[in-house]
Amino acid sequence: MAIGPRLDLRQSQSLVMTPQLQQAIKLLALSNLEIEAFIAEEIEKNPLLEATGTREEVAPEPEGGDAPDDDFTFDPTDAEPTTDRLVEFGDATADNPLDVDYDAETFHHDSAADSVRGQDGGLGLEGGSGGSSDEAPDIDAYVAATIDLHEHLERQAGEVLEGEELTIARHLIDLIDEAGYFTGQTFELSQRLGVALYHVERVLGVIQTFDPSGVGARTLAECIAIQAKEADRYDPAMAKLIDNLDLLARGGIPQLRRLCGVDEEDMVDMLRELRGYDPKPGLRFGGEPAQPVSPDIFISKTKDGWAIELNRATLPRLIVDRDYYSELNAGADKGGKAWLSECLASANWLVKALDQRARTILKVSREIVKQQEAFFLKGVEHLKPMTLKTVADAIGMHESTVSRVTSNKYLMCERGLHELKYFFTSGVAAADGDGAVSAEAVKSQIAKLIAAEGDDILSDDKLVELLNAKGFDLARRTVAKYREAIGLGSSVQRRRQRAMRAA
Repeated sequence: MAIGPRLDLRQSQSLVMTPQLQQAIKLLALSNLEIEAFIAEEIEKNPLLEATGTREEVAPEPEGGDAPDDDFTFDPTDAEPTTDRLVEFGDATADNPLDVDYDAETFHHDSAADSVRGQDGGLGLEGGSGGSSDEAPDIDAYVAATIDLHEHLERQAGEVLEGEELTIARHLIDLIDEAGYFTGQTFELSQRLGVALYHVERVLGVIQTFDPSGVGARTLAECIAIQAKEADRYDPAMAKLIDNLDLLARGGIPQLRRLCGVDEEDMVDMLRELRGYDPKPGLRFGGEPAQPVSPDIFISKTKDGWAIELNRATLPRLIVDRDYYSELNAGADKGGKAWLSECLASANWLVKALDQRARTILKVSREIVKQQEAFFLKGVEHLKPMTLKTVADAIGMHESTVSRVTSNKYLMCERGLHELKYFFTSGVAAADGDGAVSAEAVKSQIAKLIAAEGDDILSDDKLVELLNAKGFDLARRTVAKYREAIGLGSSVQRRRQRAMRAA
């Protein structure tokens, strides 16, 4: 066999992740609010894109009904492929727009959100998420009025200190965490600033007189002691109680009475007063402002089944301005026409990807409602075990697609606001061997049993017996794990807490 160079032709298939395909995948994992921000960025970059009002492409359909977007095939020439097929056979250059005139009369009442029931899909919620009302409270005003703890302390420091003391105070304030505790070392700070230690300690003492009461403390005991002093209740008995908070946490009430030298009545008064103090005073000001959660999907029960729709209040309607494209293209040179063609292809792809995202979300949501219908009708105790693969196999999509669709998205129904991931839970074997129950259902039962335990505190072994009687086949360690997961203490801890409340 001769050795030498030669040319061969080979034919192969491979998946090329173009920017457009990466964008389609990224869009699936974004929430409606994140999509709104993404669209705003795209409009700034692409002159052919225009957002008007809210999105109204997809109407709610009864569960089990024949929906046009349910007819998903694996034909790469399909005009409306699934997101999986967009990724595999995506063509961003195809001029196959999905934008239409949504101002037409035929689209005015195509979903529950367009009727008098409002954006909540008839759930009876006041001021549905994403909507607006003149009488509604201005949440932005509350957020704007939020004052940072450090800013609040620096304002007070500027009123009572000046010069070198004010400089020291600012360094001390920088070392106060969001809970209001001083986390630094006064000795290290004095060395760094080149001032006497007693000077730093004195300024820290001034900061500890600031609002909120207890700020600047180095320990929990010091924080409580500052508040007790300001309330003029820091007598020797209270000082002894504050110095032995660890004993209080263990429920050693008799020992505390002996240490403090008080009778039972005085101890009750001291404990009641102690509970009135704030162990983390800085949290009144600290941290990032809470961000409201807006539902991405509305679900309501109708006479024909389940109405499932997207929250269009947070989805702008995106269209491609073809008149503007024709106007610009007519007077453009060769380079300008090439750029406009790229903008048109990008706009068409984005509109198609957004439309397919909406259809995919609804398809997954319908399957979740179908699988978990008992939950929507009867509550969390009837939540069934479900995995991503279960839904993916049922709707003919890849498991990773379902995972992206259910990320960062919330569902609003008559039973409240739930993240889509909430419906995917592990299973616990039933005592009779017939099927399995959701871990969330078990947690709900444990919470109910403990809430109704009364004076007879239930041990984990007793919880196992009661749960077994209800049809849950659980080991003691599993019960303990679920109990801790929902923030409930052991029987010893609960008995100790009850004794402290009764004291």
